[in-house]
Amino acid sequence: AMKVTLIMLVSDPLKKPARTMLNAGRGNPTWTATTPREAFFTLGQFGLAECRRALDNPVGMGGIPQKKGIAGRFEQFLSENAGKLPGIELLDGIYRYGLKQHGFKRDDWALELAEGVIGDQYPSPVRMLSHVEPIVHDYLVQEMCGGKPIRNGRFDLFATEGGTAAICYIFDSLVTNGLLKRGDRIALGVPAFTPYLEIPVLAKYNFKVTYIHGSGKDKDGNSNFQYPDEELDKLGDKAIRAFFIINPTNPTSVEICDHSRKYLVKLVKNLNPNLMILTDDVYGTFVKGFVSLLNELPENTLCVYSFSKYFGATGWRLGVIALYEHNVYDDMLTAVPQSEKDRLAKLYESLTLYPAKLKFIDRMVADSRQVALNHTAGLSLPQQIQMMLFAGFALLDKENKYKQASMDLIHHRYELLWEGLKIPVIPDPDRADYYCEIDIQEWALKNYGKEFFAWMQKNFEPVDVVFRLAQICSVVLLNGGGFAGPEWSVRVSLANLEDEDYAKIGKYLSATMQEYVEAWQEEKSAKK
Repeated sequence: AMKVTLIMLVSDPLKKPARTMLNAGRGNPTWTATTPREAFFTLGQFGLAECRRALDNPVGMGGIPQKKGIAGRFEQFLSENAGKLPGIELLDGIYRYGLKQHGFKRDDWALELAEGVIGDQYPSPVRMLSHVEPIVHDYLVQEMCGGKPIRNGRFDLFATEGGTAAICYIFDSLVTNGLLKRGDRIALGVPAFTPYLEIPVLAKYNFKVTYIHGSGKDKDGNSNFQYPDEELDKLGDKAIRAFFIINPTNPTSVEICDHSRKYLVKLVKNLNPNLMILTDDVYGTFVKGFVSLLNELPENTLCVYSFSKYFGATGWRLGVIALYEHNVYDDMLTAVPQSEKDRLAKLYESLTLYPAKLKFIDRMVADSRQVALNHTAGLSLPQQIQMMLFAGFALLDKENKYKQASMDLIHHRYELLWEGLKIPVIPDPDRADYYCEIDIQEWALKNYGKEFFAWMQKNFEPVDVVFRLAQICSVVLLNGGGFAGPEWSVRVSLANLEDEDYAKIGKYLSATMQEYVEAWQEEKSAKK
């Protein structure tokens, strides 16, 4: 609601200054990964050729790809078009990666590629395509587990319509299966993306929320937004059934530091071994050497990852849920009361002769389609193919050129913002820089003392800064209080504007903050 109000204020033709609106309130990136998209469209040409090979009616009607000999035809397509069609080298590399790394059968693999890009079939398996899943799995191990998973075994994946759908499916299935009940106690890492604040208190859930505050400071007293030990200690209470966290965080854009991650691992194992953890790791690819809780606490963790930010693909709606094959969710389902087992057996009896053995992740798939429509569940084939091409692109980029370019881009914007603010950048290896949280209170106290900040509190509301920027400078930022963060803070998205815009935003914000200082000093002078 705040964002809508600010945009309306900036857009009002009667109030709008003669400058362009700079909306740094949303995280839609301004870049796109082009090579994997080129591979998608080139693959489409092969898929169409296969359709016409089966049936070529001049009215615009083709058949469907045929399996017999399709690998040979695909390899010929790759060979004949090498260096000619955009994305062909990536397509060839991913095809050969599947053969070499996973031992895919040639015709099965080529058929899934052709059918997938054309989208002529229902998803099968419904959870994720057979050849797509291992490649996306490799990508998640590379990007979420630092390339080295700490456990043997694998993660089961569920391809979803973006991270948003993944979050909805998880909440609903936890409740449907009785792993969370209405009114249960859960924990939430804050500051947090606003839907995470809003969903738990909906009437259908009505969870009692314990907030784990990212209120940490560095040795010089600057906010680093880490979780202090005493905040994480709250999770040792077994009455807290689940912990929901964004890592790296939104809006503060920092990953959990090594100390806190290790502390959390020990705490969960020793005090709350059945704690269910949902971690949203969409920004993990912007931190060098990122390690997810999926890797550190695999039995406890449901990981949500979205391809939207890193690859500039919000419109594709590509998300995935990862769950370790040996997990507390499945274990707890075997321990529910018999009355619950009977209820769930009836719910899932149309799917299997042994509903009690149905894994939690497969229950999520069924629940996403009200169980009865499970046969038409699953992310569309073209979406899964594009997801796989994004994943394969990163896997074959051995020098991490794309990763480095994406990190350099947002780091540069971060530096421009702080240069405009006239405040030195404090190095922090845990910072993703996708967003930036600027704490006005911390700035005020550090530079002008308690008297000045007390004056600000007396004369202004915490949201005055964002309204003033919108009305006078046509800049849309979001207030940190709306994310359950510091009330006198603002969040800047470093993803959705051009580089030079962030230098402007820094200058506008600096000038606005200086206006408060000048007004305070004038008032002090007038009283003398």
